[in-house]
Amino acid sequence: MRKKNLWWILLVLVLGALVGSALGEVLALILPAGVVRDFFLRAAEFSVGPAEINLVVVRFTLGFAMKLNISGVLGILLVGYILRWS
Repeated sequence: MRKKNLWWILLVLVLGALVGSALGEVLALILPAGVVRDFFLRAAEFSVGPAEINLVVVRFTLGFAMKLNISGVLGILLVGYILRWS
């Protein structure tokens, strides 16, 4: 088994989260209201910031937020499995 570098792992995580979130939005349109829909759409949100850096001439506002749900986790696993063989 060859060693994967950090950028490859980050690509798999981001791509998987995007695919899973897109699938979650499609499921939200298809599934009727109920427990199953709530299970797939309930999410945990993580955020850092916003932090403001004022350099008198230029002012930056930095922040990061991530929202992850079950379909996002499933997307990460699916993309990781598919990209494992490439």
